[in-house]
Amino acid sequence: MKFSHSWRRYRKTILALFFCSALSSAQAVDFMPVQDVQTGMEGIAKTVIVGDTISNFNVKVLGVMKDKGPSGHLILAKFSGPVMEQTGGIAHGMSGSPVYINGKLVGAVAYGWGFADGTIGMITPIEDMVKLWNIPYEKNLTNNWSDKQLIPMKTPLMAYGFDSASMEYFKSKLPQYNYETYDTASSSSDDIAKPLQAGGSVAALLVDGDLKLGAIGTVTYVDGQQMVAFGHPFLKHGSANYFMHNANIFTVVKSYESAFKLGSMGREIGTVTEDRGAGIAGVSGTISSGIPVRFHLKDIDMGRDKHSNVKVIDDKDMTPTLAATALYNMLNKTLDRSGAGTAKITYTITPRNGEQKPLTRTNMFYSSESISEKTVDEFYNVIDVLMNNRFINYEITDINVETEVTQDKRTAKLVDASASSTVVSPGDTIVVDVTLEPYRGEKINKEVFFTVPKDQPLGKYTLEVRGGGEIPLPYVLEKQKYNLTDEVLRRLKVYKDFNDLFDELQKTDTNNQIVVEILEDGVSLVNEEASTSSVKKAKLQGVEDKPSPGDLKKKKGSEDISDGKDDEKKNEKTAVDTEYIVQGDGQFTIQVMSTKDRDKALAKRAKEQVKMEHKLELEDQSNKKASKSNSGKKDASATKPSKDNPSTNKPAEDKPSKDKPSNDKPSKDKPSNDKPSNDKPTNDKPSNDKI
Repeated sequence: MKFSHSWRRYRKTILALFFCSALSSAQAVDFMPVQDVQTGMEGIAKTVIVGDTISNFNVKVLGVMKDKGPSGHLILAKFSGPVMEQTGGIAHGMSGSPVYINGKLVGAVAYGWGFADGTIGMITPIEDMVKLWNIPYEKNLTNNWSDKQLIPMKTPLMAYGFDSASMEYFKSKLPQYNYETYDTASSSSDDIAKPLQAGGSVAALLVDGDLKLGAIGTVTYVDGQQMVAFGHPFLKHGSANYFMHNANIFTVVKSYESAFKLGSMGREIGTVTEDRGAGIAGVSGTISSGIPVRFHLKDIDMGRDKHSNVKVIDDKDMTPTLAATALYNMLNKTLDRSGAGTAKITYTITPRNGEQKPLTRTNMFYSSESISEKTVDEFYNVIDVLMNNRFINYEITDINVETEVTQDKRTAKLVDASASSTVVSPGDTIVVDVTLEPYRGEKINKEVFFTVPKDQPLGKYTLEVRGGGEIPLPYVLEKQKYNLTDEVLRRLKVYKDFNDLFDELQKTDTNNQIVVEILEDGVSLVNEEASTSSVKKAKLQGVEDKPSPGDLKKKKGSEDISDGKDDEKKNEKTAVDTEYIVQGDGQFTIQVMSTKDRDKALAKRAKEQVKMEHKLELEDQSNKKASKSNSGKKDASATKPSKDNPSTNKPAEDKPSKDKPSNDKPSKDKPSNDKPSNDKPTNDKPSNDKI
């Protein structure tokens, strides 16, 4: 490990020295201020069409558009020449192409015009772009700029190693960015680090490693290790930590909508540090660590066992989606199929701050349609809640994922349960015997030991027995009553601090558990304004208009029916893991009494039980005697000669009388009281209560 760290530092040092030496000899370029630009001026622009060879095309200034851009003025221009004839106009990926007039750098080709052909576009002044080097660090800029007529020359996302289903999942999670994604390949020169130059290609990556996802554009200006590119925002996240790579262009792909450059994302050479209205800015030689995500995935049916690694950018909006998309894609590749299956996933999320706790969670999922997508849902949500909680800055330094998948349907129905006792005192333990029926399998039994909380108030309660992923029946009815969605319930949840939130994430029931818990009668999921006096403290309450995940606060005033006394109390429950996704639930009614009253009630039940057993025993003995007596009478009747009919003493071969049937065989008709019933009334056996 020491060698690995030393080599990483050595490689960074060599890389930095390489860029310093390569760029220090670059000649300074004069800038032409936008106020000096006049209609009719002509110049050239530089960009790459194939490979890394820079080509020129012609530029003619049509005018200056005052304050039309996100950072100030824009220069309206017409483009021409062989390159434009070859590409059909400005293509996506040409954004950032430097424009020179009289040898001075004017700015970067950045925008098209919605109702014009591809040879008309706008230029972002270079003076606005280089200001990005002096902006204080600021995370997640949100002041989006838009103009329906001006269309940024998009930097379409190049996807390496991702399948189409994963990209659709990715876009569904981030619809606000309206991404266009294209599959791409690798190039033989991708491993070679090359210094950036104006007019050359550069890539800003969101995902790096065994998978790559990023945008390719054009470098506008380089000064030492600093560079500016694109001429318009990529994501407009303000201060950023994208992975900066070399890029190699395969070709320009013509399209009815707009042509685009198709290229590979090569060697990592630095970090994109700013993403704002005037473009992106970066520094060469400094590598961003991002968030490493390591996968170990198994397909049990096919015997596949795969390891893979990526790193994703550290961004509270995008990291959850990028990590989940990478997992989704890796699952698709490992399984090499779509459709139904059962998955078991364990993931560990490690924070950068060593004083904060890592989160480890294991769960099982079944889907009849897409097991890959089902597996990543919780993974995405947990990362999202951790990174966007309202309490602390939970910076993630590492994510580790292990998953096993099979086509088998590993589900089980909870078909029966019995409780050792339903008359208890605080602190007593109830043994719940649960019977599970696996899908197409033999029934299995599990014992769950539930301890009644020592501070449990006396009274009658519902003891819930359920699968970990099941919602208790009273809450299902409550959801139906108020038409509540899971999203609404999530927003209603109140956490007092980060530790409370963290414990909830780590200890929330898993689908493969049998859970036993007490449900308080009269609990409502919402505040009922009509009659708050008859309703106990709401289990979930206090909703904001638009809270972020984990950013949940209680409402104050008359709408809060809680008196605050129970805020610290946790809902007591016991959970037992199984090898199946447990479905179904049931309820017992239990009586929580004082120890004295409990003992009296149990003693009374025991006496009633003894009486009932004694009564049944006497009935059984009586029935046996009656049966024996009847049997003896039948035997005597069959062997004793008849006084009235001497024919009964004839040899056996003589035929029986036609008037009276033979009694050699016992009658098939048995009296109804020959044998006692085995069905005992359930209310007479309190020691083993069933659902």
